[in-house]
Amino acid sequence: MKIGLVSPYDYSYPGGVTVHINNLSKELINLGHTVKIIAPCSDVQRNPLPNSVIPMGNPIPIPTGGSIARISVSFWLMRKVQEVLETEKFDILHIHEPLVPFLPLACLHRASCPIVGTFHAYDNNSQKYFAQSGILQNSFSKLDRRIAVSVPAKNHIMKNFPGNYDIIPNGIDYDMFRSSRTPLAAFSDDKTNILFVGRMEKRKGLQYLVSAFSMLKWDRRNVRLIIVGPGTLDKESYHLIAEKNLHDIELIGEVSYEDLPNYYQSADIFCSPATGQESFGIVLLEAMASGKPIVASNIPGYASVITSEKEGLLVNPKDAGALAEALRNLTDNPNLRFKMGKEGLKTSHTYDWKNVASQIAAVYLETINAHTHRSAPNVTDNTIPLSL
Repeated sequence: MKIGLVSPYDYSYPGGVTVHINNLSKELINLGHTVKIIAPCSDVQRNPLPNSVIPMGNPIPIPTGGSIARISVSFWLMRKVQEVLETEKFDILHIHEPLVPFLPLACLHRASCPIVGTFHAYDNNSQKYFAQSGILQNSFSKLDRRIAVSVPAKNHIMKNFPGNYDIIPNGIDYDMFRSSRTPLAAFSDDKTNILFVGRMEKRKGLQYLVSAFSMLKWDRRNVRLIIVGPGTLDKESYHLIAEKNLHDIELIGEVSYEDLPNYYQSADIFCSPATGQESFGIVLLEAMASGKPIVASNIPGYASVITSEKEGLLVNPKDAGALAEALRNLTDNPNLRFKMGKEGLKTSHTYDWKNVASQIAAVYLETINAHTHRSAPNVTDNTIPLSL
């Protein structure tokens, strides 16, 4: 098959959806398919830009759901999208977040081949989709097959766009994270290392982790907090660090995907205190594939991949005291950490990209075979919604 993967988000900037698409592309190619990625790209001079990537538009940062979405909203993409689709002649188009302006919508309205859409987002507040549901219903109806990455993601989109959805989760490179990497020398001492990986955004809950660490540090001096990810630590956390004169907090910043396994292998406990709006838990699975026990917020997206008391401990979101107690429990019980790490290895293996990509490829074949010759889209129809 010749497959087009469409992302609404900046290919040059790391994020869950772009990582998902890149890994899916690699596995589909391994299965013998031809793949092109269509995405906005803020750095078209990137050296080298993979031949499989077709840059489409200049993304701009737009605040949404406690995060920043870097998307292209240019109406002038319509003609270029049409040219690319006519040139590439995809057997199937797989659009991620198909209702996000503007590139996915343009592809929906221009494509004549079968279309699969994957919905990644989860948000307790459905006002955004609700406000747009009437406008976007025509776009939604153009999807031949719909995938949600988790039950929470399905429930979210179903509120305003009911229909049949396949549940196919995000994947991880199990072999990459399971491989024996050498722990980083800087963290290879007698301290218990607690690791956070993610963007430093408010919804990731770092302020609650820093607060919990300050409680833990009071009576467990031999602990260290390692924070990996792009962005700037919030003011509340900086204030707490200064007020409590906290030591042993390492702000690493962004690291390459290839180097991430070294940080997981350096950890004794992985912690993700997100406050919500997570449809899935890729970082949890990466840590589990590295054999690490988890402490995380008990939110739907996380609870869909981890069972509390099995692979780790789930606590109420925004509860620094409960977070500190869970971390203290694992800090004091190396045998429990080992047991939970073994359970995590077994659970995470089912999310290996080799398994996930095979499921998605099967959906492609079924969609192509079942595709009926619906009316070709009107190439003069420019009524693509631009509202966010």
